[in-house]
Amino acid sequence: MIEEVPLADGIILRPAAEQDVEALVRAYDRNRDHLKRWEPRRPAEFFTVEGQAKRLKGLLEDQAQGRAMAWVLADGEEIVGRATLSGIVRGPWLSSDLGYWVDGGYVGRGLATGTVREVCRMADEELRLHRIAASTLLDNAASQNVLLKTGFEPYGTADRYLEIDGRWQTCRLFQRILNDRPAT
Repeated sequence: MIEEVPLADGIILRPAAEQDVEALVRAYDRNRDHLKRWEPRRPAEFFTVEGQAKRLKGLLEDQAQGRAMAWVLADGEEIVGRATLSGIVRGPWLSSDLGYWVDGGYVGRGLATGTVREVCRMADEELRLHRIAASTLLDNAASQNVLLKTGFEPYGTADRYLEIDGRWQTCRLFQRILNDRPAT
């Protein structure tokens, strides 16, 4: 069972839940400028209760079907970050893609590193995955450092890989092999 994990400074990493909608709206609104450079352009609806409810509902449905796992970083009632394993594939792959962010006011406290470390542990021990992939923009040195510190290895670049901030951008690709257990 995926559990709640204490990080630093009283912040916890816990599974996302339906009741997180309003806190997610506040978190994304508070971090619009901080995240703009690293995320897709968001329509106005994204920053509303209705938009976040729809997005979270879809993510939780994917989670119930075993296709995703979503966490939030919580400081009391406020959400100060997110982590998601998406595109979980079973069978011989046992693989997923990792995405994460930390509130601009909380950067520099080791929260991203702690989050990625714990997500990888749970992906291995609880979800029984073999591999996690992640990508960063070429100039996102902070995120690359987090991935390197948590056991990810770079394995290449992909031209025009993700549409971020309104244009297709080249990314550096990383992976972490969690274990060599048989897939069966």
